[in-house]
Amino acid sequence: MTHRRIHSVEFKRDAVQLARTSGNLSHTARELGLNASLLRKWLTTEQGQGEAAFPGQGKQHLTLEQQEIRRLRKENEILRQEREILKKAAAFFAKETTR
Repeated sequence: MTHRRIHSVEFKRDAVQLARTSGNLSHTARELGLNASLLRKWLTTEQGQGEAAFPGQGKQHLTLEQQEIRRLRKENEILRQEREILKKAAAFFAKETTR
């Protein structure tokens, strides 16, 4: 069983900066003992979120609006699933009554 390595925010930021300056992502990843896909993920995260990237320990710093959007999306997904279940139940019972 392998242990999951935890990298500090500083290490991630330094690795991203090194990858940018070197221009060779896979070589930089090898030098740092990382998988190239992980370093690529860090690059895209840092590009998209800037200073908010890498909050640490899986905690994201979300604004109140972002928290509300996340909550509403979860609620929306639950409602979609419930609607699909009801559609299937209605079709099942409609088929049973026609027999």
